[in-house]
Amino acid sequence: MSFQQHRARLYDTLPEGSLVICYAGVPVHTNEDDYYNFEANSQFFYLTGLERENMAFLAAKVGGGVQEMLFIEEADPLHERWTGKMPTKEDAKQVSGIEDIRYVDSLDAAIGRYMGRYNIEYAYFDLYRCGMGDPDDYNTVKAREFAHLYPAVTLRDLHRACVPLRECKDEDEIQRVRSAVDITRQGLERVMQTLKPGMTEYQAQANFEFICKALGATRFAFNTISASGKNGCMMHYNTNREVIRPGSLLLMDLGAKYGNYCSDITRTFPASGEYSPRQKEIYNLVLKANRAVAEAARPGVTLKDLNDIAKNVLGEGLVALGLIADVSEVGKYYMHSVSHSIGIDCHDAAFVGDVLRPGWIISDEPGLYIDEEEIGIRIEDDLLITETGCEVLSRDIIKDPDEIERFMRGE
Repeated sequence: MSFQQHRARLYDTLPEGSLVICYAGVPVHTNEDDYYNFEANSQFFYLTGLERENMAFLAAKVGGGVQEMLFIEEADPLHERWTGKMPTKEDAKQVSGIEDIRYVDSLDAAIGRYMGRYNIEYAYFDLYRCGMGDPDDYNTVKAREFAHLYPAVTLRDLHRACVPLRECKDEDEIQRVRSAVDITRQGLERVMQTLKPGMTEYQAQANFEFICKALGATRFAFNTISASGKNGCMMHYNTNREVIRPGSLLLMDLGAKYGNYCSDITRTFPASGEYSPRQKEIYNLVLKANRAVAEAARPGVTLKDLNDIAKNVLGEGLVALGLIADVSEVGKYYMHSVSHSIGIDCHDAAFVGDVLRPGWIISDEPGLYIDEEEIGIRIEDDLLITETGCEVLSRDIIKDPDEIERFMRGE
């Protein structure tokens, strides 16, 4: 992947007198002497390719050009004894393509020099916030510190600046998602080979995750959802502790992450190896919506357009089944949207209302959730938008119910 190209595209959008300051982040403490698993800030990774904590990226668009620096921790033999090898300046340069690599304890001085010597009017920090009640993340904390020290400089959001760039993936990003999808395929095949009533949901999860790790997945796109029976009617159920009953369905929403890029796949399997006639009836309706969305996905349409298509197919099907009286009541059994962008993050950076362009990777995930029958079915694929339509990246992950039954029989 050319992270240099990512940065060059960003620089083209910035006005003269701009400073970009992006922190990888710091480990978050859990309790005693333990920490949550670290994941680098998405903008930091997109611009540098590095995933290590306690790093920072600094770029200044001044004097008609751009100066960029990367700040890393200095290797400490004692620290390395406990936590492993730390990246060197040469390691960081090789991955990021940034020539000027310095140690992180000199970052504040570098920022001060730019502020003192150049007419810096704008400072870009990652100011993304998922919810009003969320605590400030590390980049927001540092942005507040900067704003206090330099109140005359206008803060701008690096996340918002990167969204239009991240929406369309380059060839290396696409290949990483392809690899993540293929690893996910093999994990799901293991699930189908081993699934049987009496297992717990977490055992099915373990069978999937073992294969993914064995095949080189660096981590998972999100906490695996392994939901049987009534649990499949909960969108983000991930307790995964119940015993899978005979005749029930197992909805698995999951994804391997490879090279820090996500896959996001959902399949719904029959615990006993065969769908009941009623389960198959509902399953085929969801599958019809899934295929209709893939047929319609192309440049120029929006995610709302695709969701409207899914709602219409599902609504008409529910009316025909006698579950609702009118298509407008589809929300009783289908209560989420059919698509989101996929990339570094599972729900990747994208603006609502933006039209699809070649290079977007999106989900295609209609579902129906019938609580009274304990039938929760979702079928999710990953779609790459092309010049003329889309490529279903997950086409090799079987979803036809007859094919699933044959695979589970070992045929």
